[in-house]
This record gives sequence, C-alpha cells and structure tokens, in this order.
Amino acid sequence: MSQLLDIAVRAVEQARHRGATGAEFTISEGDEFSVGVRMNEVETLKEAGSRAAGVRILTGKRVGSSYTSDLSPEGIARMLDAAFEIAEITTEDPFAGLPDLQDLGSLDGDLQLYSDDIEALPTARKIELARCAEAAAFAYDPRITNSKGASFDTFTGSHVFANSLGFAGEYRSSYCSISVMPVAKQGDKMERDYWSTSSRRFGGLDDPEEVGRTAAERVIRRLGARKVATQKVPVLFEPQTARSLLNHLFDAVDGRSIYRSSSFLTGKLGEKIAADDVTIIDDGTLPSLMGTSPFDDEGVPSRRTVVVENGVLRSYILNSYAARKLGLRTTGNASRGVTGNAGISNGNFYLEKGSSDPQDLIRGIRRGMLVTELIGQGVNIVTGDYSRGAAGIWIENGELAFPVSEVTIASTLQDMYAGIAGIANDLRFRSSMESPTLMIREMTVAGR
Repeated sequence: MSQLLDIAVRAVEQARHRGATGAEFTISEGDEFSVGVRMNEVETLKEAGSRAAGVRILTGKRVGSSYTSDLSPEGIARMLDAAFEIAEITTEDPFAGLPDLQDLGSLDGDLQLYSDDIEALPTARKIELARCAEAAAFAYDPRITNSKGASFDTFTGSHVFANSLGFAGEYRSSYCSISVMPVAKQGDKMERDYWSTSSRRFGGLDDPEEVGRTAAERVIRRLGARKVATQKVPVLFEPQTARSLLNHLFDAVDGRSIYRSSSFLTGKLGEKIAADDVTIIDDGTLPSLMGTSPFDDEGVPSRRTVVVENGVLRSYILNSYAARKLGLRTTGNASRGVTGNAGISNGNFYLEKGSSDPQDLIRGIRRGMLVTELIGQGVNIVTGDYSRGAAGIWIENGELAFPVSEVTIASTLQDMYAGIAGIANDLRFRSSMESPTLMIREMTVAGR
C-alpha cells in the first residue's frame, strides 16, 4: 500500500470512528506541463504540480463533503470536521448511499495507463516538438501566413480511492498531446483549422510534422468557402464532428437525465432508436485508451456496456445513485472530482465501425455536404431538436466540390440516429469518445 492509499484508508477509519455510517475518500495528485508556441516563439510555458483530497461522509441518509490540499493529520481532521458540519444541516436523501458491496472491485492486469517516457522528456524537447508541428504547417503552402499556435502538453498523476466498505485502490496515469492551429489567407479572407495527436505514452504520438501537415491540409481546403442554397440533402460527418453526435447520445442516456425525465430517451429501454447498423459501446476496460480505468469513482470495476445494439437501446449509463433512483444496477460510470457526490461520465464511448471506406460514402452522394466543423450549441436533449452552425465541403456527383461555410444544419436527433445510412471503417481512438465517419440520409442545410 502506498503512502497516499494508507492516508485514504486511515481517513475513512477516522470518519467511521466519529460516527459516519459510510465514508469515501479520494486523493488526486499530478504534474502537468504545457508549452504554447506561436510563429516559432514560445508564448506560454506552464509547469505545475497539484495534490488534493476529498471526503464524502454519510450519517444515515444525510451527506456531507469537504476537501483539502493539506494531507497532514491536522488538515484531514479539519476536513472531516467540515464534512460532518455540512451533513448535520443537509436534507435527508432516501437514495443516498455507497454502492452495493457486491458491486465493488478493480480490474486486474496492466491497463497501460502510465508510461515513464513522458516524465523523461526534457523541456527543450517538448518545446521543439511544438515548434516542429507549427513549422510543418507553414511549410505546406505559402497561403498559410499566420498561426494561432502549436502546443505540447503532458500530465502524469495518481488517483487513490477508499471507502468504508473495505475498498481501497489506486492507479497512475499519463497523457501527452501535440496540437497546431494554422491560419491561411486567400485574398481578404482568412480561415483556420487544427489537428492534434494524443496518447498515454510519448511513443504513441503521431510525428509532429504529420500533425502540422494534416492541420495545413485541413485549413487550405477551407479557402474560398461559400454558402449554398437551402435544401434537404445527405450529410456526412467526419470523425471529428461525428463524435459530437455520440456526445449528444451520451447526454441522453446519462442516468441523471433519465431520472429527471429530461431526455428524449426516457423510458425507451428495449426500443428501436437508431438504424439497424448502429451499435454503440461504452468500454472502460480497453488498454491504453483515454477513457480506461481499473475502477470508477465509487470503487466499481470499469466494464463494457452495450448501450445501443443494432439500433435498439439496451442500457443507460449509471452510477450507483442513478441506478437506485431507476431501480437498475450501476454500470461503473461514477465520476467525481475530489469532493461532492459522484456524477456520471463515459469510459471509451464509441460507435462500432462499418465496412465502407469514407471515399465510398462520398462517391455515393449525388449532392450533399461533408461537415468538418460544428458551431454553437442548438441541441435540445429533452426534445431532440437539432440545429447547429456548420462548415465543410460540398459534395457534387460523388466528389468533394468546394468549401462551404455560414450554413446551418437542422433535424432532430431521433431522425438523425434513425437516418444513419452509412458507417465508415475509419474509427480511431484519439479521445474517450469516438466515431467513424457517418452519413445521415437527409438533413436540412440552410444557407442563402
């Protein structure tokens, strides 16, 4: 047992000794680094470490929580004092409690969440990587005349959790990324776009030159953008925009939205909500990915949950509180900071890839739009209404014809999920929520 885990276990014991009927203790610590480069000059450089702890105690059905950065015995005692004081004045919640004992546990084996190669990187090398990405973007085309910058970011840290049911666990994690956002000019019009790469280990990153070239390709193809006439056409979402549709679905199956009846999917378990080819998974067990962990923030093992199977809604995403409210079992998706009640977050939430090449989907569209950027909110999870600003590439006779901007795409999420008419094979895990390229059979594209 590490020193931090020992502190967490002892703090839980102290809470029980003082009369708590249940207690949870969390410690998070980490070191982060970020360098921002613009026009080959270092603009920002941040290196910081942090450590914080939080406790959540129950006295019957009353809950109190507090946090501190002082892990001395005196600091933890003061934190417990504050949590008990808060519990005394809170209203009883009949659904408050810890997870069921049989739900607790942790995944075995190395999930590849931490790599030493990130900590070994010298600062000069991190700066050089950001500069290389920006330089590659500038070298791609003379129309790239400016930049909103490039960055290199890293994080290494530890997460510790213990509760009064006997669970105690900890794990380390790491992360690094490179991103660049070039600006291109043609006449008096300017466009910007970006690209990035991220990984749990430094060796898993794409080359910075490749990141810069991809960002450059994306911004150059936006030059000369124009509006199109308002019409109903097929709409293709590339992975970077398609994952927003996954995010809306996650919001709609979040157990908190369900028990509040603030989702268009409330009461829809077992019903058809999407096209036959649509299968959506939440899987927190996949090694080395961003949404992976051995246990959630209640001490429940991460797992694979089939959310949508062949278009049918099979599961909501739940922590233990939402599960109790709905009469269901937790899916191991509790998430919290160092204090407060647990919320709900995704593991690796993704739509299973199809068999089509993205170019085949484009070739099958006589007239339509490839969406490369979404702007604004305009999504109502209660009703499913969808209307967002968009930019992208217009498709004519199966080919990318010209860039499009200043348009709005509109439909309902119900019709969009049911109208998924093509799923590409280009699924790639770059974040904890991912989708391959998707084609929606018909949406309204509102332009001039």
